[in-house]
Amino acid sequence: MAKTLASFAMAAALGLSSALATAPAAYALDDAQKKEIGDFIREYLLQNPEILFEVQDAMQAKQQAERLAKANAVISDNKDAIFNDKNDLVLGNPNGNVTVVEFYDYNCGYCKRAITDMQALIKSDDQIRFVLKEFPILGPDSVAAHRVAMAVRALAPEKYGDFHMALLGGQAHADEATAISVAKNLGVSEDDIRTQMKEGNGDDEIRQSYALADSLGINGTPAYVVGNELISGAVGLDTLTNKVANMRECGKASC
Repeated sequence: MAKTLASFAMAAALGLSSALATAPAAYALDDAQKKEIGDFIREYLLQNPEILFEVQDAMQAKQQAERLAKANAVISDNKDAIFNDKNDLVLGNPNGNVTVVEFYDYNCGYCKRAITDMQALIKSDDQIRFVLKEFPILGPDSVAAHRVAMAVRALAPEKYGDFHMALLGGQAHADEATAISVAKNLGVSEDDIRTQMKEGNGDDEIRQSYALADSLGINGTPAYVVGNELISGAVGLDTLTNKVANMRECGKASC
């Protein structure tokens, strides 16, 4: 009986107690047996609480695998929207053999720190194509700054990259005034920017970024897409470099 109880205890600890519900009727437990098993499981878990951490880790790993599988399917179905949207800023080599896509917010502190990773990757690898997607999720000021960015892109596309580097690379909080100030320093007219913004140009692109990010399961910035894989957070230069190397070695971000 002790062996049977131990087996039931381990099944419960690993989240498999539902197996009892599907057991053949001939093996159904009576109330006394159920209580005995329940008491044993409780005692076992109290004596071995580390099992609960193992279960939690296993659950988180399972959920992460499910998120990545979902993102993989979305990436496969939306390759053009992710990698080849004509409205996105492309840095590095436009014809590079590996593309890294980043979703960013101008007020994201992690994005500001990660900008050096992007610069280092582009500098060290002349075959990197780096795509930047406007994704304002940190409040109204971020939305306003990104709307200015969209106006700059429409009015002076040749200055869009410099605008991006100056605003994201700067220390000031990004809002409409800050973004316009950066644009003016690059020679873009404030009046033209405000006119462009009133016409709502660029808003559709931001909404598309929201929809795409939602389908990918992105809920923070920065978030990267490399090949078939979604990579969340400021993972650092080494990780990005490794993902790029994997793409060249096996055609996937993780070989």
